[in-house]
Amino acid sequence: MIKFLRLLTLSTLLVFPLSLFANFDFNANCLNAYKSIFELKLGNARAYISTEKKQHPNNSIIPLLENYVDYFIILTSESKADFDRLKGNKSSRLDQISDDDKSSPYYLYAQAEINLQWALIRGRFGEYFNAAMEIKKANGLLQDNIKKFPNFHLNMKGLGLINAVLGNLPDGALKSTLSTFGIRGNLQTGLNMFEKLADNLPKSSYEPFYEEVVFYYAYVLTDVAHSSSAYSKTMKYTDRIADTSLLKSYLRSYVCIKNAHNDEAIAILAKKPEGSLYQPFPYLDYLEGLAHLNKLDLSAATYFNRFLSSNKGVNYIKDTYLHLGWIALLKGDKNGYSAFVAKAINNGYTYNEKDKQAKNEALSPQPAIDLLKARLLFDGGYLTRALQILGDKKTADFSSEKDKTEFNYRLGRIYDDLGKDEDALDAYQATINLGKNSKYYFAANAALQMGKVYEKRKNIAKAKEAFNNAVSMKNHEYESSIESQAKAGLKRLN
Repeated sequence: MIKFLRLLTLSTLLVFPLSLFANFDFNANCLNAYKSIFELKLGNARAYISTEKKQHPNNSIIPLLENYVDYFIILTSESKADFDRLKGNKSSRLDQISDDDKSSPYYLYAQAEINLQWALIRGRFGEYFNAAMEIKKANGLLQDNIKKFPNFHLNMKGLGLINAVLGNLPDGALKSTLSTFGIRGNLQTGLNMFEKLADNLPKSSYEPFYEEVVFYYAYVLTDVAHSSSAYSKTMKYTDRIADTSLLKSYLRSYVCIKNAHNDEAIAILAKKPEGSLYQPFPYLDYLEGLAHLNKLDLSAATYFNRFLSSNKGVNYIKDTYLHLGWIALLKGDKNGYSAFVAKAINNGYTYNEKDKQAKNEALSPQPAIDLLKARLLFDGGYLTRALQILGDKKTADFSSEKDKTEFNYRLGRIYDDLGKDEDALDAYQATINLGKNSKYYFAANAALQMGKVYEKRKNIAKAKEAFNNAVSMKNHEYESSIESQAKAGLKRLN
């Protein structure tokens, strides 16, 4: 039987005798359950956990593994009903662990993990105060654990996540509550912790935890840091994960779509592992729809409709209806467009930014076809095709102030990614001039992107001016996200 101490470094083995931690036993059953969880084979994981319960009912790794299963059930289903049904399990699991061996490095670590997992889930359903309390608890437990067991490398996983997320948290209820508790993070510190773990775990006895580290690192790089290296690092660190992992397919396809590697995303999703062994994951159909529509492939509707028919969750419903509306519009079906945007307004929820924005866009005037095509092609990384659509047009060709502003914004983004800095800066400045007082995000994001261009060119004064300009614009779409990225830019420059 493989004791959890096999996962520790040699120096830790010498400090912590095996017999001390009999009830925190990462044995073969637990390792197999853990591996199955991170391949999204949750049925297999439950079977291994059930076997372990019969063989070693007092093993306090069991409640930790059970919490992982609940975490990924909710993560893949996005279901509020699943969340409400499962969240009551937290307290009994913590009770079981808290009665166990306080001399084990897993004693505080396991409690911290359970708190942190529920905090991440609660944030998806708007329970920000409870999430803040759980982050506070997890942070305190991990800080205590790192003092007691400085050689226990897994402490860095949770602390890396807390640092990264809190270091770039937008203003709002969660940040305000955590600030009251005196808890602040540092994005770069968190990134450094993850990079160190991802590099060193495969060479150590902590190797079984590698996939979890990469899962969180990819999330932080892509959605928290908005890092330019998110694609390259995610592809690098997921390379050694087995192709039988559905989580690997998700991580790779998601980072490809977010970073304009669209054809690669389509290829990854077409080859994703499937079958009854895997946890249902409707979000992957939504991603596949995005990827196809980004190349103006209107068969994307098939994937969006499949998502709607299988999805039992609360997120991405409004956004899916908006995308179906765009498909109707691209087909010349204005009545179909009107029907779908009505559904985007009236159906679904607004827990996440994508759905909030989808509702805003559904309530806005119908998009100009050329601007919509350029937007989608840009998102897919098809820059030459996007520029062909807009390259021979002028601001005066568009009638509304919104479309005039968006035209310059889209041009700026295309020029920026093509490496045409001067053209990009001109277009961004025109966007700001036209839209700095509007409710749309174009001007604020143009200022943010302008700051990144100047930062890349080492023009610190101009970069600071642009980032501060982005922060100063208020009452527009994506305000929290744009402001947090601009403030992160100012931190980097300082």
